[in-house]
Amino acid sequence: MLSVVRVHLPTDIPIVGCELSAYVLLRRGDSSLSPEDVTEASSTDGYFLQCRWFRLQSEQKVLVCCIHPSEPATLQCVQCIKAKLAQSKSLHCTQKCFIDSWRHHVIMHQEAADKRENGVEEDESPFNSFNTNPAKTLRSLDGSLGGAATHAHSNGSVFSSPVRMASHNQSQEAGDVWCEVGQGKTYTPTTEDIGHILKIECVAIDGSTGRPAAPAHQRQTSRVIPAPSPTPRRLLTVNSMDGMGPVETDGRTASSGTFTVMSYNVLSDLYATSEQYSYCPPWALAWTYRRQNLLREIVAYRADILCLQEVQSDHYEDFYAPELEKHGYTGVYKKKTGEVYTGGSYVIDGCATFFRRDRFSLVKKYEVEFNKAAQSLSEALLPTTKKAALTRLLKDNVALIVVLEARDTGGFMDSQAASGKRGQLLCVANTHIHANQELKDVKLWQVHTLLKGLEKIAASADIPMLVAGDFNSVPGSAPHCLLSTGRVDPAHPDLQVDPLNILRPPSKLCHSLPLVSAYSSFGRMNGIGPAVDKQRRRMDPTTIEPHFTNCTRDFLGTLDYIFYTADSLTVESLLELLDEDSLRKDTGLPSPEWSSDHIALLAEFRCKPRVRR
Repeated sequence: MLSVVRVHLPTDIPIVGCELSAYVLLRRGDSSLSPEDVTEASSTDGYFLQCRWFRLQSEQKVLVCCIHPSEPATLQCVQCIKAKLAQSKSLHCTQKCFIDSWRHHVIMHQEAADKRENGVEEDESPFNSFNTNPAKTLRSLDGSLGGAATHAHSNGSVFSSPVRMASHNQSQEAGDVWCEVGQGKTYTPTTEDIGHILKIECVAIDGSTGRPAAPAHQRQTSRVIPAPSPTPRRLLTVNSMDGMGPVETDGRTASSGTFTVMSYNVLSDLYATSEQYSYCPPWALAWTYRRQNLLREIVAYRADILCLQEVQSDHYEDFYAPELEKHGYTGVYKKKTGEVYTGGSYVIDGCATFFRRDRFSLVKKYEVEFNKAAQSLSEALLPTTKKAALTRLLKDNVALIVVLEARDTGGFMDSQAASGKRGQLLCVANTHIHANQELKDVKLWQVHTLLKGLEKIAASADIPMLVAGDFNSVPGSAPHCLLSTGRVDPAHPDLQVDPLNILRPPSKLCHSLPLVSAYSSFGRMNGIGPAVDKQRRRMDPTTIEPHFTNCTRDFLGTLDYIFYTADSLTVESLLELLDEDSLRKDTGLPSPEWSSDHIALLAEFRCKPRVRR
C-alpha cells in the first residue's frame, strides 16, 4: 500500500520560467515515511505515485503590480503611457504603492523624455509636457485597461477610482475549469499561465486497476506572475557620449578589436536569507528564481571575461558551469577553504572566472589561498603570538588568477601574432576579500598579499593585468589606496588597527603595478549633455568612484572594483551605473528585479601598442 501524507511547494507564488518542484511525503506499505519518488516502473507493492499540474481557466486577464508582482494591479500611471514606457512598469496595486514609488517614476519619465529630445538645451526642462504631481497621474484599471471613473479629493487632486479585482481565493466559483498542463513533481510556468492559479494533484495509484487508492492531495498556488525585467543597462563610451546605446547582444566585441570584463558578486544562496534581507519577497530570494534572473542578466551583457564572486560550490557544478557553457563560456573555479553543512552536504562559496572560448584559451591558473599565506606568516612569529595570529588571519578567503591567450578573432591580437607568434596574453585576478569591517588589518594584508603575487607574474611576463572583485573596502580605505596609488600613507587611520604588527613598517605596503580603477574614467569625462551629467551624479567627486556598488537597507557604498594596468590597457566603455532612487523603491538589493545585493560592473578595454625593445 502507498499513500500521500503531505504535499508542499517551496513558494505559493509561481514565476514564469522558474521551476516549481513539489515535496511529496509518502507512507509506504511498511508504514515508513519517505520523500523518494515511486514511479510506475518502480512501484511499491503494485502502487505508484501520480502527480499532475492544472491551470485554472479564467476569462479575466489579471495584470500585476510592478512593485508587488504578487498583487493584482488596480491603477496605472498615465505619464508612463504618455512616455510610451512598457505597460508592466506603469501598474500599481494601490495608491500608496504608486505614491511611494513616485520618485522612481520621475526618473523613468525623464529618461524617456531625454531619449525623445536628443540635443535638448540644458536649460530646457524635459518635463514640459508632463505633470509632476503624482496625485494627478493615475487611472484605474478594468480588465481591458478601459476608461476610469474619477473623483475629487478635498485637496483638489484628482484620483481614478480603483477597480475591485478578484483575488485568487475569490475567483474559484462553480463552473471553473481546471486544464491539465503538466505531469510529475516539477512544472515550469509559461507565459500562458500568467494571471492564472496553478494546482498540483498527487495521488497513489493502484497499478492493478489504474485507479486512485485514496483521495488525492492537492496544493494550489497564487496567480502566476511574469518574471520582473529590469531596464537594460547601457554600455557608455567614456571618451565620447555620441555613440551611446544599449549593450548589444550579437557580435559587438568580435569585430571591434576590444574585449570586455565583468565583475559581479552574485550573492550565494547560503547568505540569501529572509533574516538578512527581510525586505525582499521570499519568492524573489528563492534560488530557483534568482538563478534564472542572474543568468539572464549575465548572458545579456555578453562579456568576454566574467569574474564572479560568491559562487556557491554546488551551484558552480550544477548550474553556472553547464549553463554558461551553453553560451560559449569555459570556467575555472576556486572555492573558499572552509565549508558549511547545509543539511544535505558541505558547501561554500568561491570565485569563478569564465571566458569566451571563441576569444580566449587558458594558459595558466594560479590559486591563492590566504590561509596558506597566513600559515607561512605565523611561522616567523613568536610562539606566544602564533596562535593569536592564526585566529585573526585564518578567514578562508581566496583569489583566482588566470593567464589567458587571445585567439585570432576580432582583431584582438598582439602584433607578434601577425608574424606567427602567440596571441596577446592577459592576466586576470578575481578575488573576494574578507568582509568584517573591524578587521581592517586583515583586509589590507590580504590585498597586499595578492598584489605581491601579481608582481611576481608581471616580472616573469610583460602582459596586461586586470584585478577585479569584491574587495569589501570603500574608496579611501587602506586597501583601496594600495590598489589605486601603489602605497598607503603611514598616517592612514586604517593602519592604527594592527595588533599583530603585520603592517609594519608602512613603507613595505606598496607595489609597482600601474593600476587604475576602470570606473574612475566616468569621473574624468569632459563631455556635456544629460547622459554625462547622469553618470557624474552617480560618481563621488572626491574619490572618483561610484557612489555605490552595494545597496542594502542598512548599507550603501562601493565595495567592488575593476582595476587595470594603465600602461598596457585603456578603457573604451563602461556599463552605466544604477540610480539609488530606482533601487530604493524596493528598499534595497536584492529585489525582484536585481537578484544580488551588489550590482554588476563591466568595462571594455583595448590593448595599447607596446614599444618593442
